[in-house]
Amino acid sequence: MRRQRRPILAALTAAALTTSFAAVVTPLTLSAASADTLPTLVVNEVDASGVPADWIEIKNTGTAPVDASGYILKDDKNTSRFDIPAGTVIAAGGYATFDVGSVFGLGKGGDAARLFLPDNTTLIDGYTWPSDSVYPATWGRCDDGTGAFVVNTTPSKGAANVCGTTTPTDPTDPTDPAPTDPVTSPWPGGSTVVDANVPNFAPFSSNLSGLSYELGTAGAADTLWAVRNGPGALFALQKSGTTWVPASGWETGKALRYPNGTGDVDAEGVVQTDHGLFVSSERNNSANSVSRPAVLRYDSTTGTELTASIEWNLAPALPTVGANLGLEGITFVPDSYLVGKGFRDNATGATYDPATYAGHGSGLYFVGLEGTGSVYAFALDQTDGSKFTLVATIATGFPNGVMEVQYDAEKAAVWAVCDDTCGGKFALFDIGTDGNFAKTITYDRPAGLLDSNNEGFTTAPQALCVDGTKPVFWADDNNLNGIALREGTIDCTPLGSGPDSQSQQLQVVVPLSGPGEFIWSIDGTNGVVDLGTAVNSGDHFTATGSINPIKVTDTRVTAPSWSISGQVGAFTSGVTTFSGANLGWTPSIIAPGAGAVAGAPVAPAFDGGPGLAGSATLGSAPAGHAKGSAKLGAGLELKIPIDVTDGTYTATLTLTGLS
Repeated sequence: MRRQRRPILAALTAAALTTSFAAVVTPLTLSAASADTLPTLVVNEVDASGVPADWIEIKNTGTAPVDASGYILKDDKNTSRFDIPAGTVIAAGGYATFDVGSVFGLGKGGDAARLFLPDNTTLIDGYTWPSDSVYPATWGRCDDGTGAFVVNTTPSKGAANVCGTTTPTDPTDPTDPAPTDPVTSPWPGGSTVVDANVPNFAPFSSNLSGLSYELGTAGAADTLWAVRNGPGALFALQKSGTTWVPASGWETGKALRYPNGTGDVDAEGVVQTDHGLFVSSERNNSANSVSRPAVLRYDSTTGTELTASIEWNLAPALPTVGANLGLEGITFVPDSYLVGKGFRDNATGATYDPATYAGHGSGLYFVGLEGTGSVYAFALDQTDGSKFTLVATIATGFPNGVMEVQYDAEKAAVWAVCDDTCGGKFALFDIGTDGNFAKTITYDRPAGLLDSNNEGFTTAPQALCVDGTKPVFWADDNNLNGIALREGTIDCTPLGSGPDSQSQQLQVVVPLSGPGEFIWSIDGTNGVVDLGTAVNSGDHFTATGSINPIKVTDTRVTAPSWSISGQVGAFTSGVTTFSGANLGWTPSIIAPGAGAVAGAPVAPAFDGGPGLAGSATLGSAPAGHAKGSAKLGAGLELKIPIDVTDGTYTATLTLTGLS
């Protein structure tokens, strides 16, 4: 017997919101061989730049040849191993160099070069350095073969070291100060940082990298997406007590493959979007001496291995870098923000127009390149991996590498993050009056955050802001003290702390350098938008309506561009919810003026669209538009899953004005 359902009622509340080296040494097990019996070989010079490949130079300081066949080179991990080929004899006073990049990379943020006997336990010699950022110089012994390691400004692969430069700081000296920035501000949040994963969690080992936070919908738990760079894997983490643990089916992560189902993706960054999960990668770990800076999209997360649906190999558009100096962080920046701010498209030399890039979706993908310390903005054709355009390049001021990037919707800005190569700094970038991104502020890391190889960074959504703070997370590639994930807080503004959307008119005034003003407000009363009783349409429920009109007035002499965008939260009825992605709209210009252009229609998720769970443009005007007023509207279409529990559901539409 089919149960008779009560009607589903839907209401939408319109609202608006204004926008405000500690060195790690891998434990060693040494054999009983004495120093007197060890061969006269030393690690003499190291190039960890990856350009074109990492190499280690060995010198024979003795008076007789040494057969080094079967000897073993390692980095700071005992699992990494390069076997010196048979027949390798190093003459007295001679040199031998080995391109180890085909087996393991010598990493940024500190690493080691170590030489072992064929027994794989007896250490002959080694050196641990604090940073590989000395490129194009190398690390080498001065005096050649016998002295301490210094920075060699003139590399001398296979020959005597060219000495006479500055000795680097001792990476084991705790009194060495971290690099400083002459103009920084304290971390905008709490100083306390806590461990956020189970200690010594084996799947994280020492390679946890990028992070992305996804707010749960329809009663589902929030998910913290994380990637491991080697072996490449994706993790879905959920909160359990005070720690984040893999969700069911994700206990050891899921291996990441290229679109042909092969390879080992060196996953460095991840961002969750309405278009899928996007991963940034330096290279294929199965061919780790070859640079392959790529973005990959994963549409499905089922199974034990995940195969990318599409790959954009961005090498043709990026500077040439070493295999271990490629893409790190990735973030998605919505078109609504870029258009509203008058973003300048460096590819066209004009104000950014999303219509220029067919099939790119609803925003650009910003990636951080470790080898240059810059962020690059790309339009990625979502139907063809060979089609992409570099739209902008942003110098971050982090020459030793940018490890993570994140778009912050609440701050309407882009974060760029470096690791312990700069003392753990965080910079915010916003679009200036010239349409280009510029740094607005640089923050120090929280006092409680260890200065480690923190490659991952993400903040929780504004919806989790409570009493002026919300969670923020860091992923430590070094897994220092057995912890790969840490959690702190950052200051925020709670949703709904603005004007009373039931009874007050909302107004935003943007200050000007010249006469005139930009004002937008809800035209008339700002009551609940009643979508009525949803109609049963067979496999879903349907409800329709219109937003309360928005009036925009712009009398500024400079006539900069402006935009109004909207985003809806989840529909709730008691403890029951369904996603705002089920709501779509068709913007319109009710009364023309001020150069207003209606935003593109957004279909609800039921019809294959992204819905309004993400920001979408209601209306906008280009720079140089005519002065005056316009009235914006939008028809609403809500398509509700048929299995949603009956009840009266409400949601909040947040409207944001940018100029």
